[in-house]
Amino acid sequence: MKSNYTKLKLVAAIILIAFGAQSFAQDEAAAGPDRRPVKETFNSSLLIDQQTNMGPYKGGLEFIIHHRLGTMDKGFQDLVGIYASSNIRLGFNYGITEKLSVGIGTERYNKTEELYAKYLILQQKRTGMPVSLSFLTQIGIDARDQEVFEKSYRFMDRLSYFNQLIVSRKFNSKLSLQAAPSFIHFNSVASDSTKWNDYMGISVGGRFKFHNEMSIIATYDQGFAIMPNLTAATRDLRKSKLVDPKPSFGLGLEIGSPTHCFMVFVSNSTDIISQRNFAYNKYSVADGLKGIRVGFDLTVRF
Repeated sequence: MKSNYTKLKLVAAIILIAFGAQSFAQDEAAAGPDRRPVKETFNSSLLIDQQTNMGPYKGGLEFIIHHRLGTMDKGFQDLVGIYASSNIRLGFNYGITEKLSVGIGTERYNKTEELYAKYLILQQKRTGMPVSLSFLTQIGIDARDQEVFEKSYRFMDRLSYFNQLIVSRKFNSKLSLQAAPSFIHFNSVASDSTKWNDYMGISVGGRFKFHNEMSIIATYDQGFAIMPNLTAATRDLRKSKLVDPKPSFGLGLEIGSPTHCFMVFVSNSTDIISQRNFAYNKYSVADGLKGIRVGFDLTVRF
């Protein structure tokens, strides 16, 4: 009798386990594809000089230091640029929501101050949405003395604008890539300037994680002048003076942690502010060490 009771308990347990497994399988099937968002496409809101789709979490604060050393062409005379004139930018980013962040920054060259906002429009999902899409808008203020502007000076002459759509994708735990078209506008350029007011730009960047939190990072940026609506004679005169911006490259190493992100890299761009980098970069890789600089980026999260 006791033996039969034990067998009945065993059969009941098997039936319950089988029913539970079937119910779990049905629940999984009913749940459908895994549409959870893909997180940490990049380790930072920055990729050398480029913005990524990332930003501080809601209520989070980031402190960012950019340091661009002098050119390396003088060799050990100035210790490959360490003792040469350098460019520095300091910035703070704050997460208003999980998708919206704002920031302020200041750059040493041209005393450019900036305000920016970034919004995550679409987020990559594990199944379904294949990419993330963010919109970045930025206003730069040239804070140099009024004497550097023309006699018809107005405060608006100090302003420049940078707008960008950032398309990014995390392919796996190691590889992330992004591409971003941009529009740049300067309210004022000197009448005899070699620059235009408007530029389009394209950026491509990527990160490959090769060991723990260490990654190889690379960026490419190219600006294109947009010809203004001028008379033919004025247009030809300005066009003859136009200095096309050179493409800028960056290649480096990134080391990340939950609270810090450190990048060390080489680049052929001098400016750190995006609109100036696209419009005014004057060195190409073909110029060799004359335009190559070592740079550091440090992001601290609070």
